[in-house]
Amino acid sequence: MSTSTLIQGATLVNENQIYEADVRIVGERIFEVSKTGLTPETNEKVIDAKGLHLIPGMIDDQVHFREPGLTDKAEIYTESKAAVVGGITSFMEMPNTVPNTLTQELLENKYQIASEKSLANYSFFMGASNDNLEEVLKTNPQNVCGVKVFMGSSTGNMLVDAEEVLDNLFKNCKMLIATHCEDEATVRANTAIAVEEFGEDIPIAQHPIIRDELACYRSSFKAVELAKKHNTRLHILHISSAKELALFSNAAELTEKRITAEACIHHLWFTDADYEKKGTHIKWNPAVKSKADRAAIRQAVNDNVIDVIATDHAPHTKDEKANKYLKAPSGGPLVQHAFSALFEMYHQGVFSLEKIVDKTSHSVAKLFRVEERGFIREGYFADLVLVNLNKPNTVTTESLHYKCGWSPFEGQQFKSQVEKTFVSGHLAYSNGTFDESKKGERLTFVV
Repeated sequence: MSTSTLIQGATLVNENQIYEADVRIVGERIFEVSKTGLTPETNEKVIDAKGLHLIPGMIDDQVHFREPGLTDKAEIYTESKAAVVGGITSFMEMPNTVPNTLTQELLENKYQIASEKSLANYSFFMGASNDNLEEVLKTNPQNVCGVKVFMGSSTGNMLVDAEEVLDNLFKNCKMLIATHCEDEATVRANTAIAVEEFGEDIPIAQHPIIRDELACYRSSFKAVELAKKHNTRLHILHISSAKELALFSNAAELTEKRITAEACIHHLWFTDADYEKKGTHIKWNPAVKSKADRAAIRQAVNDNVIDVIATDHAPHTKDEKANKYLKAPSGGPLVQHAFSALFEMYHQGVFSLEKIVDKTSHSVAKLFRVEERGFIREGYFADLVLVNLNKPNTVTTESLHYKCGWSPFEGQQFKSQVEKTFVSGHLAYSNGTFDESKKGERLTFVV
């Protein structure tokens, strides 16, 4: 027998509108949305949501949950738990685990782990290498979000730098190809210059100089040229420089765009001025760059040149991050506070609530063709988040749910907080309490 929950008096932010309504959830789905009010039924759970905003859960199209093989840093259970605390109801995870996700068998193994452990809905990218095209082309577009190509540094056998391989991949792959774009030759040349000047003790402030805008642009330009040549569906991840924005357009409807772009929380929040205080804790690839780059990326989000916002959640241990520049790995945990940071930018006048919801949910669902998620619509899965926009909270080490136990936001006070997160109709998180009796579901896609 399906459970029923009535959310009363919430302020909905949905499909570019803000309005008060009641929402009834029956089982996994949104059964009814009413602006005129709904009467509670017998044995129905009622949630008084007056003063709260109800939004579709974030669909995070880029996370690294580190399982299998790197579970000293993170695992699907811990990171999905942090995700639902932050209002992320679905995630798409990357293939640079150990072993790299380069076969259909290894891909399905990750889905099996998630079905047993993940509190959020999930999908996993198939990985491409210089020698697995045949395996890539076996990928089922109905239940796999896309193919990931590292056109820049990565771990293991995942750097795809052979011109013929890239051409064949873009020519033959009918699925969405998501790329990490940094030109390896440029990065190596810049690193050599830094080593010549500083030896092994390179200052962290050199990171955006080593991984500069030219490294990003050269690789992104190559990817765009290949996509245009073969009419490939290309999605370039984590845009970090103003220079790259010229490669994208806001002219077409998102559903008609063949080439799309993503911005990440850290590139929207931090600048190179923060390296002095945050050090390697904000070392990401691509690098956090200048204030002018951040401003340009923010504007591109508002202008729909950039199509979606993600986290690129990529934890490492405290000990790893404590290393000097050359040995400290790139990446950091972000899923728990992505919405908090975005709502802080709303309070600062950077983004509207409608824009935040569009870029974290609606547009992700459209871009990846996610089936029946990403909107507050009758009949859709109830992936919903109740947010208190006026509930200040400070990020502390004790409040973190990441396995790595640290956050680049520690000490930051945010004005807003997620209070409840529904995953496929199940109240997975409520004001500090979890209900782990039901796990998330595998995302499906319209082909």
